[in-house]
Amino acid sequence: MTTNLLPEPLRPSRWPLRVRSALAAAVVVGLALLVGAGALLWMLDRSLIGAVDSAATARATDIANQLTHDSPADLDAALFTTDSRISGVQIVSPSGQVVRTSSQSWRAPLIDLRLDPGQAPVSRVSATSGPESDLRVSARPAVSTTGPVTVLVAASKESVETTLITVAVLLAVGGPLIVLVAAAATWALVGRSLGSVEAIRSQVAAIGAAQLSERVPVPPARDEIARLATTMNAMLARIEAGHLAQRRFVGDASHELRSPLATLTAALEVARERPEAFDRALLTDTLLPETERMRDLVEDLLILARADETGIALRVGDVDLDDLADGEARRLRLRGDVTVHTVTAPVRIRGDRERLARVVRNLVDNAAAHAASTVALTTETSEPTARIVVDDDGPGIPDSERERVFERFVRLQDDRSRATGGSGLGLAIVTEIVAAHGGSVTIGDSPLGGARFVVELPSEGPDHRSAS
Repeated sequence: MTTNLLPEPLRPSRWPLRVRSALAAAVVVGLALLVGAGALLWMLDRSLIGAVDSAATARATDIANQLTHDSPADLDAALFTTDSRISGVQIVSPSGQVVRTSSQSWRAPLIDLRLDPGQAPVSRVSATSGPESDLRVSARPAVSTTGPVTVLVAASKESVETTLITVAVLLAVGGPLIVLVAAAATWALVGRSLGSVEAIRSQVAAIGAAQLSERVPVPPARDEIARLATTMNAMLARIEAGHLAQRRFVGDASHELRSPLATLTAALEVARERPEAFDRALLTDTLLPETERMRDLVEDLLILARADETGIALRVGDVDLDDLADGEARRLRLRGDVTVHTVTAPVRIRGDRERLARVVRNLVDNAAAHAASTVALTTETSEPTARIVVDDDGPGIPDSERERVFERFVRLQDDRSRATGGSGLGLAIVTEIVAAHGGSVTIGDSPLGGARFVVELPSEGPDHRSAS
């Protein structure tokens, strides 16, 4: 196991992002410039050397062509002139004697090489003698009127070296400047981007539970920072919605529990002050119904709380939906409030019988509470889906409210009485149980004139992740 011996401030992983980005840009640009400069100098050297050799070869070819008609002494003097590239010209006999030269200081052959007629020209050979050592020599065989000779033309590499040194100096001076500019530009650009991130961070840090409506600034550029800000605003919107829903849930739950508690408290206070008034009628007509109402409300709240925290636990087995529907129809007929019609085809699915019975009961109670005179229950199957349909002939539900009625404590009536509104949790529980079974519940228009609730459930049962 190795230990980082660098002090904490010197570890690159601890450096600010701007510093790391600027250094990374400087290193990358520096390496790229170094490789590029090396390649440029090599290619420039090859190109300039090639130009020098080409000039020497061209002069040697001109002299060899002229020697086919003249002797070395009769050649045009212009062929022996020198310039910035051509440094010297020699004609060498087969015995190694310099027959003619461009300068008396060039009396010895530039290279120890004699070519026979018909041999290929030789170029790019360094000189072995002469007043200059930095020469490139091109040799070409020729046949003059006096016999075979070898034409030697020397070209200087001094201009090549001067050009290479000049370019290398420019690169050495300009390279670090380019690296510094790249590092500075990266520093500035990263700092500008991080400025937007810092604005988002500071805004989020300033948002408390009382300012959840605040949003972070979204940069005008449609880049990753803008997408981060948009995502952050969407998250804040979800948190705000959840916070408002929680506050509304607590307020509604407190309101619902307050009513039965107030009734029970009032009845018990009457019994304390007037014991003779605490009779069977008070117990049966007031205390027990309010206690049952509070018990049912607390149970509903616990179901929804568990659904929010861990999901609804299911005990999966075979369930006959038609039996559940027939049982609820019999219960409703015993109440005598409405007429009940059933069309229950045999439908068996995999699910939690107790939970599904709660679904059917909540839907039937909801239909009975709003029906004018008639409720209808239907069960049917169309593989791989089973359906429970509950109709009523009540006022129906407007299209704009059909999603909202599944929310908690939502009642479409203006009043909050038990007779018309219930607790507002029944349909929310239906939604949670159906979702736990992998199904769906929708609202439509009933042929009876009111609302139609349609529950669709998979015949094979809920996904295994929902089961326990």
